Amino acid sequence: MSSKAAEVIEEGAPQTLKAMQMNNHSMVTEIFLLGFQNLNDFKILIFSLILLIHILTIFENVLVIVLVTISQHLHSPMFFFLQQLSLSDLLESMLIVPILLRTVINEGAKISLIGCIVQLYILAITEALLCFLLTVMSYDRYLAICNPLRYSSIMNHRFCVKFILMSWLLALSFPQVTVIYSAIQEFCNQNTINHYFCDYFPLLELSCSDTSLAQIFAITVSFPVILIPCLFIIGSYICIAHEILKITSNIGRQKAFSTCSSHLAVVSIFYGSLIVTYVVPTRNQSQTIGKLLSLLYTVVTPFINPMIYSLRSADMKTALENVIH
Repeated sequence: MSSKAAEVIEEGAPQTLKAMQMNNHSMVTEIFLLGFQNLNDFKILIFSLILLIHILTIFENVLVIVLVTISQHLHSPMFFFLQQLSLSDLLESMLIVPILLRTVINEGAKISLIGCIVQLYILAITEALLCFLLTVMSYDRYLAICNPLRYSSIMNHRFCVKFILMSWLLALSFPQVTVIYSAIQEFCNQNTINHYFCDYFPLLELSCSDTSLAQIFAITVSFPVILIPCLFIIGSYICIAHEILKITSNIGRQKAFSTCSSHLAVVSIFYGSLIVTYVVPTRNQSQTIGKLLSLLYTVVTPFINPMIYSLRSADMKTALENVIH
């Protein structure tokens, strides 16, 4: 072989190797979700429990949506927001729990890469919408308790519709940045995610591209979507608590505090798990702990939200009785 031919081969080798790597990257067309491993004898029990929670979650949230739609006396701002909250919870539960059940019973599940990114985007929309709705609802409670004389003039139907449209618009817009960055990543031969759904940071770990910018964008977007609404809610409930302390009746004060405490419990569970997962993620965090935290906002919160916010209401119970009878 001549020296010139050898030089051509040497020059072509890097391009050939690069082309082979690109082909390998493009071969990743599906993702394998590990879910919860080594469940052994508890697999059927856990599957049954999650399935029961899923059925109850769908029933509760559909019930709230239907009752608010057909009952005239539930056409108030708070129940209008609760209807949207139930819609968000319903979408999230139907998106995540079926694939969770598959990972439990089959010890893993396959999903296409495109399906994985679509699932990630829809989940991000529902979570962002939930953040904004909880913020709007805290403002509604603040006005009702701290400024009742102006409540009706401020919280009119037009104002509520604007709030809801703005919440949906923001929820559809903010996640696009992070999802686009995840979609343009190059994924190597590794296609296994140690999770039960396509979460953002576990998906980035499969990328062979530089993900530092994608991680920075995710944390940056989490501030207006998670932290700022959380701080607003805390501020609203501090004002509400201050107003409740002015109530002279012990019974009235206890009733008001019990309502606020249950709302704060849901908010704490939801935002606490989101902040640990997305705002301050750490590589040292146990993957099992990460999956358990995700259960709080993908399974537990959609299940308890209707019970805490809606179905305990006397107006909701009356509407249900009217429908039954």
